[in-house]
Amino acid sequence: MKDPNNTRDTVPRRGSPLWIYVVSVTSAGVVALVASIAFLRAVDLQELVRNPLFWILACLIILGELKPIVTPGSTETTGATISTTFTFATMLYAGLPTALVFQALAAAATGALRRRALHRTVFNVGQYTLSFTAAGLTLLAFGITASPSHVWVPDGADLLPMALAGTAYFLVNSGLVNAAIAFHERGSMLKAMRWNFGLQLLVHAALLGLAPLVTVAMSRSAAFVPLFVLPFIAVYLNASVSLSREYQAMHDALTGLPNRKLLIVRTEQALAEARHRAERRAVQGRGADEEPQQRVGLFLLDLDRFKEVNDTLGHPTGDRLLQLVAHRLTHSVRPGDLVARLGGDEFAVLLPSVRDARAAREVAARLRAALGEPVRLDGNSFDLDGSVGIALHPDHAPDFELLMQRADVAMYVAKENRTGVEIYSPDRDRNSPERLGRQGELRRAIDRGELELHYQPKIFLDDDRPAGMEALLRWRHPTKGLLTPDQFLPIAEQTYLMRGITGFVVEAALAQVAEWWQAGLPVQVAINASGRDLLDATLTETIASGLMRHAVPPHALQLEITERILMTEPAYAADTVAALAELGIPLSLDDFGTGYSSLVRLRSLPVEEIKIDSSFVGRLCDTGDDAVIVQSIVDLVRTLGLRSVAEGVEDAATADLLRKMGCDAAQGYHFRPPMTADDATAWLRERSHELAAPEEAAC
Repeated sequence: MKDPNNTRDTVPRRGSPLWIYVVSVTSAGVVALVASIAFLRAVDLQELVRNPLFWILACLIILGELKPIVTPGSTETTGATISTTFTFATMLYAGLPTALVFQALAAAATGALRRRALHRTVFNVGQYTLSFTAAGLTLLAFGITASPSHVWVPDGADLLPMALAGTAYFLVNSGLVNAAIAFHERGSMLKAMRWNFGLQLLVHAALLGLAPLVTVAMSRSAAFVPLFVLPFIAVYLNASVSLSREYQAMHDALTGLPNRKLLIVRTEQALAEARHRAERRAVQGRGADEEPQQRVGLFLLDLDRFKEVNDTLGHPTGDRLLQLVAHRLTHSVRPGDLVARLGGDEFAVLLPSVRDARAAREVAARLRAALGEPVRLDGNSFDLDGSVGIALHPDHAPDFELLMQRADVAMYVAKENRTGVEIYSPDRDRNSPERLGRQGELRRAIDRGELELHYQPKIFLDDDRPAGMEALLRWRHPTKGLLTPDQFLPIAEQTYLMRGITGFVVEAALAQVAEWWQAGLPVQVAINASGRDLLDATLTETIASGLMRHAVPPHALQLEITERILMTEPAYAADTVAALAELGIPLSLDDFGTGYSSLVRLRSLPVEEIKIDSSFVGRLCDTGDDAVIVQSIVDLVRTLGLRSVAEGVEDAATADLLRKMGCDAAQGYHFRPPMTADDATAWLRERSHELAAPEEAAC
C-alpha cells in the first residue's frame, strides 16, 4: 500500500508482517476467485460474450477503477471508486462469479496501466474478491442467487438483504485495506480505521445505494446504464474542487509538503493514539518489559547558512534547493513519518511512534546524512547541513504547542553548539521556569560573592616540580553546597551572565596571581575561556586592564581554549586569539583529541601548550588504543616544539606510563585535587624552592 507522505512503492521485506499479510490475502482471494469461476456454466459464458450489456458493465468497471473518487482526507489507495457501484450491480444482476471476474480484470488492468508493483496489484485482486465474496455470501443466506443466463432484479422487499450485503462488503474491504496500511506504517489498525471513517462510510453508502437502481435500469435496457456516468462526473468534479481546496489549505505551495496546519492535525492524532496506548497499558497492567512504551517524536530542522544561498544566487535557486531538500527528507524518514515545511528553511518531522530517544536520534542522523550529499544547481556545488532539535511525548511535553516549543529550543542549542542534533533538555531551556529560577539564583550569586576559584596544580613529570596552576570555578550554593561548572555554566553561556562570570574569573585570578608573585611564589595561573568569551570583543580589554591594575606580567596568566572552539569557529575566534597573543598572554589548547585538528592549522595557532583530554588519559592503562593515541599526541606536540600536559591523572601507574611516553606535565587527583586559594597558597609555600618564574610568551 502507498504511504500518503511517500511516493515509493517498495516490495515488502520477505518474512515481514506486511509480506505475510499480503501473501495471505492474495492467496485467499485467488482461491475464492477460482472457486467462484468454477460455478460459471458454458451457457453463462456464452451469454457474457453475446450480451452487449456485460461489455458495457465491464468497461464501466475498468474505467471506474482507473479513476478513484479522492475526497479530503483520503488517497488513491483509500479512496472509493465508481467501479464499486457497477460491480455490486453486476453481482445482484448476474451473480457473484461474473462480478468477481469483471472486478479482477479491472484491478489487473489498472495495475498495468498505472505501472503499479505486482504485489500491490495481486493484493487488490484478492482484496476485492474477498470483499465481494462476503457480500455474495450474505445474499446467498437470503436465498438470492443469479447468473448471466438467469438474471435477478430486486424489488422493494429485497432492500434489507442488499443493505446487509453492502455492509458486509464495506466492513471487509475497509478492514483489509486498513490492516495493510497499519502493517505498512507500523501502527495500529484501529488508528487506520478511525481516520476519515465517517466520510468513507458515507461515500460507500452512496455508491452501493445506487447499485440496485443500476440493476433495475439494466433489466429494462442496456442503453440506460451509461446514463449513470453523468452524476458520477458531477461527483468527480465536486470532489476534485474540494480536494484542491483542502490540499492548498494543508500543504506548502513550493514543496508540496504538509504545512503547519496539517502537521498540527497529524500530531494531535498521534498524541491521542499515544494516550490511548498508555491508558490501555494502565488498564491491562503491563510493564515496560512486556510492552515498551512508544513515544511521539517531533523534530524541527533548520538549514545552516541557507540565507547565503538566497543572498548570493537569488531566490529562484534557493526555491529549487528547498524543493530538493523536501525530496531528500521525505525519502529519508520511516514509513508513516510525516515531513512538513513550516516556512523559509525550517522543516518539521513527525514520528507518530518511536521507541526512545536513541531511535529518534538515529532518524535525525539519517536526515542529516541525506542533506549532507553534495548538491549541484546552476553550475554551483552546495554542501548542505542542518540542525535538528528533538522533543518527545510524554517525556518533554503533553501537547503539540509545548512539543513544538521544546523542539525549537533543542534545535537552537544544536545550532549554537554546532552539534547537529540535540534532544530537549530542561537545563538548556532558557525559557523553562526551572532555568529561569536558576538564572536568577546565579545572578544573585555573582552579586553576593558566592562564586570562588579553586586551584589545581600542573606537575612536571620529570622532576615533580609545579608547572603552573589551573583556576577552576566553583559556586558555593547556600543550600546545594559546592557546585562544579557543568552544573551552572550551561545556563550562563546562553545569557548575558557569562560576561559577568568571565569578568569575575579574570579579576579573581589576576588578584591571586599578584598576591602569589608579591609573596615570592611566581607561578603561572591558567583560566578557561568559553566559546562565548572568544566571541566577546571586550575580553582582551578586560584582561589588559586587569594586568595593569594588578601590575602582573602577561605571561603570568595563561588562557585555556578548547580545541573544538578553535577548530570549528576559527573565523570568529581568530581576532580575539590574535589580540591575546599580541598582548603576550600564553595560550593552551584544552581537551585535545576530541576535535578535528589539522596539522597545518595546529601549527599556525599561537599556543604554547597542548592538554591531552582526560577521556584518553583515564583509560590509558586499560586499552592499547588509547595508549597509541596518547603516544601519538605526545610525539606530535614535541615535534611542534610545544609542551604536552595530560589531564585527569588519577593513579601512579598512569603517571609512570605518561612519564615513559615523554609527556612533559600532568594534572589530576593523583597529584593534588583542586584546592581553595588558602590551601593552594600553603601548598605553594611548601614547594617554593621548586618554583621558577614562567618564561614570557613570544609574541
